[in-house]
Amino acid sequence: MGFGIFIHRSDSIYDDSPAERYQFPSQYLGRVHACLGDWIIYYEPRKVAETRGYFAIAKVGQVIQDLHAPGMHIALIEPGTYLDFINPVPFSGREGVVEHGVLNHEGRISGRAQSAVRPISPTDFNRIVLLGLIEPELPRVGGAEVLEPISGFAEAAQTPFIFEYERDRVTQFTSRIVRDRIFRRLVLDAYDRRCAITGLKLINGGGRAEVNAAHIRPVEANGPDILTNGLALSGTAHWMFDRGLISLSDDLKILISRQANDPDGIQLLFNKTGRAIVPSRSIQKPHPHFLRWHRENCFKH
Repeated sequence: MGFGIFIHRSDSIYDDSPAERYQFPSQYLGRVHACLGDWIIYYEPRKVAETRGYFAIAKVGQVIQDLHAPGMHIALIEPGTYLDFINPVPFSGREGVVEHGVLNHEGRISGRAQSAVRPISPTDFNRIVLLGLIEPELPRVGGAEVLEPISGFAEAAQTPFIFEYERDRVTQFTSRIVRDRIFRRLVLDAYDRRCAITGLKLINGGGRAEVNAAHIRPVEANGPDILTNGLALSGTAHWMFDRGLISLSDDLKILISRQANDPDGIQLLFNKTGRAIVPSRSIQKPHPHFLRWHRENCFKH
């Protein structure tokens, strides 16, 4: 087992779904197998417009041949392991590249940086994950909503790197408490703390946003902690969404169940557009894959 880097573009030509599967050609089969049962970091190349850099982690659960595409294979992501970074990490900064393994003996970027799948050292893995998960970027509201570092990672940043110590740390990536806190930060940041259904941005007296980070496909149904599987919803909207009284079409029109006993009253809660208010960037919007699941498995037609 070993850590790895998987390159994924938001405009990828491959049949990828980062939280679920990663398609790759056979030339990378050995490298992907080396990551089997271990954690990888997703990276989007710098030449992609509005690149996210290093943007998520996931665990490779299985590697299979793609029966629908000759010469291709699929790395299946272990359910419940994909996790977006709070802060996407750029390839390089003031101190140079963050992934030291792409440098040659002269300290220059080598051809390894172009490899779609490549191994990464525990030290580089640790550095990138700490940058992605520890430094919160959500602003405080009225100085009250303090977003402290995720438990277990803050002290690691001050501790000399020990491989087995960090192996223990990665187990926290599957902690439901940790993942829920990270998911909330991601969704609230993307939606500017505004309910996607009502359009209201309510902040309580303590400075905390009165919206929830809702999974479109629930965790209990193997819904991943990926931003495109999330919505910012107020308490009432969240309750109705989870119970299938409302849903969303692929073009984000708000749908009301025929089983709702007060459809006219529910309609009054919607923002004036009648469509969900979502982030402008396509990589942050609800993915039709998850919306279809909600309509087919949760929405009461």
